[in-house]
Amino acid sequence: MNYLKISKEIYNAVKSIAKKRKFKYFALHEPEIGSDEIKFTKDCLKTGWVSTNGEFISKFENELKKVIKIKNILLLNSGTSALHIALKSIEIKENDEVLVPTLTFVATVNAIKYCNAIPHFVDSELNTLGVDAEQLIKYLKKNTKQTSKGLKNINTNNYIRALIVTHVYGTPSNMDQLVKLTKKFGIHLIEDAAEGLGSYYKKKHVGNFGIISVLSFNGNKIITTGAGGAILTNNKKVFEKAKHLSNVAKDIKRTDFFHDKVGYNYRMPNINAAIGCAQIKKLRSFLKRKKLLNKFYKNYFNKIKNIDFFEGPHNNKSNNWLNIIFLKNNSINLRNKILLDLEKKKIYCRPIWFPINKLPMYKKCPSMKLKNIEFINKNLICLPSSPILFSEK
Repeated sequence: MNYLKISKEIYNAVKSIAKKRKFKYFALHEPEIGSDEIKFTKDCLKTGWVSTNGEFISKFENELKKVIKIKNILLLNSGTSALHIALKSIEIKENDEVLVPTLTFVATVNAIKYCNAIPHFVDSELNTLGVDAEQLIKYLKKNTKQTSKGLKNINTNNYIRALIVTHVYGTPSNMDQLVKLTKKFGIHLIEDAAEGLGSYYKKKHVGNFGIISVLSFNGNKIITTGAGGAILTNNKKVFEKAKHLSNVAKDIKRTDFFHDKVGYNYRMPNINAAIGCAQIKKLRSFLKRKKLLNKFYKNYFNKIKNIDFFEGPHNNKSNNWLNIIFLKNNSINLRNKILLDLEKKKIYCRPIWFPINKLPMYKKCPSMKLKNIEFINKNLICLPSSPILFSEK
């Protein structure tokens, strides 16, 4: 397969989307900032409440609740902070093992290490890019045993306490199987829905399946607050613990700045929430345009040899945060040549994340056989997917 031919097809696809408008470059996913974001930020500045208190925080939380249909939302300063607090809130402790896909952003795994716990890597399936439940069940049956203290890894003698599921690029994971799995083995389910705002699994918004879940509002997400994240949960006790820990574990009933444990200063500032209030008004428009963009890419690449356009399961509704293709040559060198050639043309595609289990600090962590990761890593390319590329008309 000639990398220049594939690069040219990707180049032509991206350029043809915006043929009536001039773009100096094509970012992977850039935010759309308009007059409302500027107005709300100015309104916030005028109040003087620019830090971690203010009316925009509660407004943004309430708007998110309407979309996600969940009882409790806690706004934090990043998705990474949200993951850390999520794990602390369900009492993940030193030497506990947390099952986590190697196909995820490094922050997901770093949050486990922040708790002095141990990442235990699991494989992903090709049709959703989420955790491969069928293979994981077989693996756990062979390598664990139930005890009075919980699920024990017979190879390490540590206890497996939770499974983190990542909804990769907004595609919902197979939640029916994963919920059954966690119930069967008696472990917590955490959803990393950092990229999943506006995605639904069988008409239920992602983030509603685990005991606790997280969102990200980084600058490249479907809506942004500049920097920011959120915790989602229907469990009141877990929510209160998360809220307490993220507010430096301060006893708010006392007036003498008493802190009852080590806490974290992770709350979202009001000025970031102001941007979020403006952005969430546009969520429906973003989702509509991203669906149109997804349809365009699908029609284009389904006609191209040596490329498979990733669609995901048809019974779920993805927010189409990133559009992705799979090469058929199974060569990481070919993938890299394509990416470098496109970068020279100012079309900024990207590969999948580097396999976390191969990073130097995680090489010795326990892992199941990762049969699908090598294929995904060699062949996946993410396409420019900003909503600004497509109009609603």
